[in-house]
Amino acid sequence: MKIQRVLFVPGKSAFFFDDQKAIKKGARADGFIYEGHPVTRGFERIRMAGEGVSIILELEDGQLAVGDCAAVQYSGVGGRDPLFLADRYLPFMKKHLRPLLEGMEVESFRKMAARFEQLKFEGQRLHTAIRYGLSQALLDARARAEKKLKAEIICQEYNLPVMPERVKIFGQSGDDRYTNADKMILKQVDALPHALINNIEDKLGRDGEKLREYIRWLVNRIIKLRPRADYRPDIHIDVYGTIGLIFDGDLDRVADYLASLEKEADGFNLYLEGPVDLEEKYRQMEGLARITRRLESMGSKVKIVADEHCNTLEDIREFTDARACHMIQVKTPDLGGIQNVIESNLYCKTHGIEAYQGGTCNETDISAIACVHVAMATRPDRMLAKPGMGFDEGFMIVNNEMERIIQILKMKYGER
Repeated sequence: MKIQRVLFVPGKSAFFFDDQKAIKKGARADGFIYEGHPVTRGFERIRMAGEGVSIILELEDGQLAVGDCAAVQYSGVGGRDPLFLADRYLPFMKKHLRPLLEGMEVESFRKMAARFEQLKFEGQRLHTAIRYGLSQALLDARARAEKKLKAEIICQEYNLPVMPERVKIFGQSGDDRYTNADKMILKQVDALPHALINNIEDKLGRDGEKLREYIRWLVNRIIKLRPRADYRPDIHIDVYGTIGLIFDGDLDRVADYLASLEKEADGFNLYLEGPVDLEEKYRQMEGLARITRRLESMGSKVKIVADEHCNTLEDIREFTDARACHMIQVKTPDLGGIQNVIESNLYCKTHGIEAYQGGTCNETDISAIACVHVAMATRPDRMLAKPGMGFDEGFMIVNNEMERIIQILKMKYGER
């Protein structure tokens, strides 16, 4: 089976690109936008409409395989590639990728993905968003050629067991952290609510008091609204390095504050993502490791999640080997090809670190669906409900694809 023709189609992602540095420096919200000037290179304003590019591969038999190029909301910081804007990259993709793809034989997914992962033009690898979307399309092409699910192809090529069982889903609330938390509780999401604590004055508090109050509210809300008494979701909150800022980078004080939040969690598992942002990979790795060790020495059950500066398969291996945290976010668009997401999930699992297959609100339905197949094959500890910041739509996309995969696998392989 060969790829006959290729289309590159510009489109919209499910959220926006935000200049994280400008927001953390105190940019004020004005309705849905932010006032002030951008700080990160490539941003024309602090909040910009999200974009993506669909890669459509027409196979010899007329089937169409699709993958979506997408980049994270906070692009251009934390060691990530710059903004991915369609008009900047479409001419390059048409000129350089189309000739390589048209007429190409659809081989094993791993072989095809590796070829484009290492491809360089003028000494530079393809933007992570391009590698991300292209690898999705190549996996889809292989699945269509073999007449199998994408999850089956992954299991087949990585020698993994086929398991028609759910993976835990993590909901993200966006700024609407109260109403969307209610929705998550009613729909019994496995982990919640993300909460988007990316501003000190409005969300964290100068002494961390606003986050403390929010966790207390959240626990009470779960108990009040939960549909059944045994519903005990994990509480997972992303704080974007702001805790480090209020304690002036004093890691012991950061750890002490995090440990104190265990009381507010009242027996629910509490995960804190990105408590500090130390601006460089090895400083970040060492800082998180110190916080993690201090929490463990105190007997605290609070768990640390790594995100910033842990962007590639190599980074994830290093953070894992250093025991720098309890859980790593495998931030899918940042890794380039989804084969790196596969490898990252498996590496974390086999080395005793929890794997959170994440991503971004700024993805698309196509990339989210591809990620469900990756999760169903590799079994991370949780995966993100995406895309978008409204919760319901992303949860529906991920949950329903997961349920379809489960029933198809049961039909093909029998009940497990």
